[in-house]
Amino acid sequence: MHEDEEPTYLRSDAPTAERVDDLLGRMTDAEKAGQLVGTWLGNLDFAANEFEDVADAVRDHHLGVAAPFGWAGSPAKRVDEVVAAANDLQRVATEETRLGIPLLLNVDAVHGHAYVAGATVFPNGLGAAATWDPAAVEDAASITATEVRRTGAHQNYAPTCDVGREPRWGRIFETFGESPRLCAELAAAKVRGYQGDGLGDPDAVVATAKHFPAYGEPERGEDASPVDVSEYRLRNVFVPPFEAALDAGVESVMPSYNSIDGEPMHGSRYFLTDLLRDELGFDGHVVSDWAGVRHLHDDHGTAADHRDGIRQAREAGLDVESVGHVEHAAHLTDLLESGDLDADVVDDAVRRVLRLKFELGLFEDPYVDMDHARETLACDEHRRTARDVARDSMTLLKNDGLLPLSGDEDVFVGGPNADDLVHQLGGWSVTEPTDVPGPTVLEAVRDRAGGTVTHEQGTTLNEELDVDAAVAKAREADVAVLALGEGWYLHEFGPSVQAGIETGEWPTRSELGLSDAQRELVRRVHETGTPVVGVLITGRPLAVDWLDRNVPAILMAYYPGTEGGAAVAETLFGDNDPSGRLPVSVPRSAADLPQHFDHLAHPTPIGDDEHPDSYDPLYEFGHGLSYTEFEYGDLTVSTPEVAPEGDVAVAVDVSNTGERAGTETVQVYARQETSSRVRPVRTLVGFDRVDLAPGESATVELSLPAERFGFYKPRTGRVVEPGTYRVLVGDRAASFEVVPASE
Repeated sequence: MHEDEEPTYLRSDAPTAERVDDLLGRMTDAEKAGQLVGTWLGNLDFAANEFEDVADAVRDHHLGVAAPFGWAGSPAKRVDEVVAAANDLQRVATEETRLGIPLLLNVDAVHGHAYVAGATVFPNGLGAAATWDPAAVEDAASITATEVRRTGAHQNYAPTCDVGREPRWGRIFETFGESPRLCAELAAAKVRGYQGDGLGDPDAVVATAKHFPAYGEPERGEDASPVDVSEYRLRNVFVPPFEAALDAGVESVMPSYNSIDGEPMHGSRYFLTDLLRDELGFDGHVVSDWAGVRHLHDDHGTAADHRDGIRQAREAGLDVESVGHVEHAAHLTDLLESGDLDADVVDDAVRRVLRLKFELGLFEDPYVDMDHARETLACDEHRRTARDVARDSMTLLKNDGLLPLSGDEDVFVGGPNADDLVHQLGGWSVTEPTDVPGPTVLEAVRDRAGGTVTHEQGTTLNEELDVDAAVAKAREADVAVLALGEGWYLHEFGPSVQAGIETGEWPTRSELGLSDAQRELVRRVHETGTPVVGVLITGRPLAVDWLDRNVPAILMAYYPGTEGGAAVAETLFGDNDPSGRLPVSVPRSAADLPQHFDHLAHPTPIGDDEHPDSYDPLYEFGHGLSYTEFEYGDLTVSTPEVAPEGDVAVAVDVSNTGERAGTETVQVYARQETSSRVRPVRTLVGFDRVDLAPGESATVELSLPAERFGFYKPRTGRVVEPGTYRVLVGDRAASFEVVPASE
């Protein structure tokens, strides 16, 4: 090549593989190592980085990945700040380094670009799952991707593919609930939404399926504690959503912090290579969950020191260390130069990272426009979609005829979540309400109500304020709306500085009910005789048995996002029919756990009448009331015999027998009558939403792959066994036979 000829890696018309090989061939060991290490701007628990620290890491240590914003500890929170940080760092990477390799910038935008004030924030995981609407979840993910790219980031550490089976866990709100099928459908929808038409799409981001392979049932409900499950449970409950994400083309996977079968995921070659790559066929890049590599030495005790942990993680199959900073880069370079780490391991990982950067178009233009970003974030179209998703997530748990309100009532609004946007967003969001769009519940009720609206908070999340004043105002009202529940937190209900609650204070994993202060507020208001609507703005499915026994109406709002206040008010006043359905069971108490609808069948040695029900939650999975009534008619399976590779055709008649329009979610469950392994009493195999006017009927048809009725059998693999299967929809049932293909 002539000296004045443009290098192949800088030629946009050259094939990506050739560009990768050309650039890789020019890189030193230190430059290769740097491409596999990330850094951060802001305060992390073990170190703080100013902008110049990040710039020096890129300039002098060749780091190729960074998180300058989009996480809780970054000082860049507003649109102007994040765009400036992205562009300034890209300028350092492309103009002040030998090869000019642009940075891959990542964010935690799990329910919207929520760490940027002024962005559109959607309901968090459980709220999104309550819609049972993959199309809506895909639309929300697409909007999130657009807002992320317009601010200069390229990879989103989402979707969360964890199946949430432990209600005490502080991260269950990030999940799509307890059903592997529902989680799989919605995880795949998010991947499609994030990645759009491919990474060449200027509004697409790299999606990251996390936290592989099982994180959602930790011991004691403690975050990052072991998930010690059998292979049978692992493959039939926790892995399927990741398989769905892989089928949808997810480009990145993140391992979980915890151990399984004594192996920490960040250091397990079995899970990250043998299972993920060799068996499941993943060919994208694996990125650490922030300090997951450090945990190998600091916490798990499987590495002698940090350097040994880096070697262990790299040999296991990790490509990028999210927050390794210069220390990790130096250790990785030394491992290469000393021969303690195979150079091919590093080269393969570098190829995967460079491919993403080329396909994202970063070598052509890594910069973003400030005005474009300002115009995009929380634009009218995006906010309308967020409101639609929030509306569809509203789940009416109980209604003794109080709702919907007529609009003429005098309304008292109280509780810690009535006038708090940050609590309404929940974790993985900004911690200050400044510049956050959208109304609070109080503001939205004031806008909608025709009568007088009064307000008194009454309590914080866990401390009484002026309960007497709240009681006095509630006594004079026609109805009391109490917005209760939980506030902003991450992981193990912290960090305490940002969550505003000392470690060990409510909420904690040892207490699944409302705090003492909130219970006292509800009790006192209830004693006035004013009917109470309990609105639960919460991350976890709280055990609210006292509410269930004593108040006439309970609305589950989850963490509903920027438009959640409006969605709550519209539902209370009947402008929105509550169509949300629970994606997770609400237990009666923590003592009743575990409670999930698809528990395994088991004997009752002294008789069924001597065993309390195995599954007896306060509110069942899939529960949700409407302001109208639905009835199910004929259920048919028009394929009475199906081959294991075939499809099962299910049809059911649904009628709206009430006086209002409404949306019903048709939930299709199944049970294998006889099987070679103990199977769940029922599994969710399909679902669909149907909108019906008063008096209208429709036949809902679903074509379900027979594979959904099968299971993973250890030492055998995936099977769909011959025999009889029961299909259950509402109070209707039908059967079909799986027959060998040769028959």
